[in-house]
Amino acid sequence: MTKGCIHVYTGNGKGKTTAALGIIMRAYGAGKKVFLGQFIKSMEYSEIKTLKLLESHIQVKLFGNGCFLIREPNEDDIKSAYEGIEYILNIYKENKYDIIILDEINIAIYLKLLKEEDVLRLIDEKPENIELILTGRYAPNSIIEKADLVTEMKEIKHYYTQGVPNREGIDK
Repeated sequence: MTKGCIHVYTGNGKGKTTAALGIIMRAYGAGKKVFLGQFIKSMEYSEIKTLKLLESHIQVKLFGNGCFLIREPNEDDIKSAYEGIEYILNIYKENKYDIIILDEINIAIYLKLLKEEDVLRLIDEKPENIELILTGRYAPNSIIEKADLVTEMKEIKHYYTQGVPNREGIDK
């Protein structure tokens, strides 16, 4: 049995979720089973539509009630995020996934939807053979220290700051 590593994709630049999606494509090509849990997000972005076509090997579940960055998170937002934690702990027991991706979980900590120690528990209780990938801005140092691979996406220039809106198939 191969040891599964812990990846962290963080930083203020674009590409954290995209990097995780690239691993999904590689995993699918290798016949591996993947679980993608998206925190905060509740919209069906283009990547989710694509992944649903591959559902024999890839399961997607959203643990968010929508983008609330313009308001404070409420009890439902927090409850949804904690349902994600419990869900992941339960699928650890099933041992049917080779890779588990927790998209935007770092920002969920930063926005106080989740406590850092609860995400550290997910890392500590990860079965040896599972590859665990955590994405999102503001990854805490405690998570970075536990990771085997950390990539920081750094924004140098982004067309969004020049007024270019999100484009379907490129940004959403």
